[in-house]
Amino acid sequence: MSNVSKKKLSLPTVQQPAARWAFVLAVCASLGVVVSYYWRVFYGLDARGVSAAGVTGLCVGLAVLAGAAALALRRVRDFAKKGAACILLCGVLFAFANPPMQTPDETDHYLRTYAISMGRFDFDAQRGYPEDVDELVAAFPGAWVNAHTSAGLGTDPDTHAEQPFNSAGYALKQYGKDGRVESIRDSFEQYLTYFYRDSVPQHVTEPVSFLILPFLPGALGMALARLFGLGALGCLYGGRLVNLLAYTALCYAALRSAHKCRPAFLCIMLMPMSLYMGASLSYDTTLLGCYYLMLALLTRDEWNDKTALFYTLACVFANGTKPYINLLWVVLPLILRKSEWKVRFSRAVYAVLTAAGALALTLGVEQYGTLLRHNYGAIARQGGTTVNGGAQLLFVLKNPLRYIAVLLGTLYENDGFLGQLGLFGWKDMPIAFISITAPPVLLAAAMLCTAQTDTLGRRRMGWLGVFGLVYAVGAMTAMYITYTPVGMVRIVGLQTRYFLPVWLLLVLAAAAVLRRVLAPRLTAAKGEALAVTLCGWYAFAGAVLLFQHYFVGPVYTIYK
Repeated sequence: MSNVSKKKLSLPTVQQPAARWAFVLAVCASLGVVVSYYWRVFYGLDARGVSAAGVTGLCVGLAVLAGAAALALRRVRDFAKKGAACILLCGVLFAFANPPMQTPDETDHYLRTYAISMGRFDFDAQRGYPEDVDELVAAFPGAWVNAHTSAGLGTDPDTHAEQPFNSAGYALKQYGKDGRVESIRDSFEQYLTYFYRDSVPQHVTEPVSFLILPFLPGALGMALARLFGLGALGCLYGGRLVNLLAYTALCYAALRSAHKCRPAFLCIMLMPMSLYMGASLSYDTTLLGCYYLMLALLTRDEWNDKTALFYTLACVFANGTKPYINLLWVVLPLILRKSEWKVRFSRAVYAVLTAAGALALTLGVEQYGTLLRHNYGAIARQGGTTVNGGAQLLFVLKNPLRYIAVLLGTLYENDGFLGQLGLFGWKDMPIAFISITAPPVLLAAAMLCTAQTDTLGRRRMGWLGVFGLVYAVGAMTAMYITYTPVGMVRIVGLQTRYFLPVWLLLVLAAAAVLRRVLAPRLTAAKGEALAVTLCGWYAFAGAVLLFQHYFVGPVYTIYK
């Protein structure tokens, strides 16, 4: 064969990667232009004075970066590393797509984390913060969507008839056709221009929050942000990003530890709801990571001392963060067979030691918060005087059938919480697309776990199913006893994020059923590869939609 022929044959192998990159990035840039045009036309950005070039540049840049990240991840062969990279990259988008103070209880979590970052390891109700913290809290009220809600009567411009209006559930409020728009942008402008204003906001003090341990990653992020000269807003994002690193590290450990059904774990980790919490200042960031790690360890065929140690650390930490309900996790290692248990202690002794450690940390945290608090006085019961834990527990025991009706009614009213995986903010920012598509995505993840080598076995899967049911009922009962007025016919305070580990178990159960029904030929490696693509792009879409709902539209027009 001549040298010319050899050169011609080698050209495709040299040019193919470059051609792939050029083609994919060109397609991504085109999609960015399409999205930009859609935002400008459908949501009227041009009418609001937003630069067309700026919007187009943002969309094209984000789309190209997403395409480049997807191509780069193709070169990563390790599933856990590839999954962790997806979690980190998509989580960064969630950290910035979610406006300040919009995650549940984030104002309190921000103030407590900021105090810890300043070296305050005690609690003082009279101790304040720097001025820019006061301004940030004033500019971004929690539950912004409902805090800036208009309701009343308007006039239809066509029929001139009066009609009621309500802007609840919308992040942007427009008054009159082409009129003034109130948005998250106004909050940013209020904070960024406070130095030039004479008005003084209300002085904030330390919140009623007495935890230290779960807020340490965020506090580290805030301390680093201040080290680089950033203010209160920069500290918020610094805390979120380091919290995200902690969540990513725990998820990476879970993906490395899981021996079965890894697509299901990656799917639940990349669910928009999981990333929304993982990229926030909430203590749920590390709590969810611990849940996923414990369940991943339970997919292993054998437990040794190292496995048992990791499970104990995660379980004890979870109990120190959210006490008592997480004691249920102590008993899960008992589902392992004796032949699978290679730990120096027996399963019973191990469970007792783990429970002792969990209770010790729980009681220690409670005592620490009691002894080191100052100037708080009597702390009112959350939910008011109508909430009484002892009386509510007695009511449940006396009326078990009524309480079953309360459980079922609450599940029915909340779409079983499986239909609320697109409900963000303080339960006031619904993204219907995510709520509709999340269950099918979870089902798809279950189908990707149907390889014959991914089976957990009937015994283990059965006990995990029982645990999931008990945990869900326990979480609902805990909220009924501690937050709900005595005898109320529905449970107050429940949110979808409480059930994320339950949905993971549901996916594992669905995979066991589908494996028998479909008898698929899917290999575990192929299922994992498809899971990265499906769940990674779904998480990316979730971040874009969250940004769209908070910063772009829809605009609710109030006719005057």
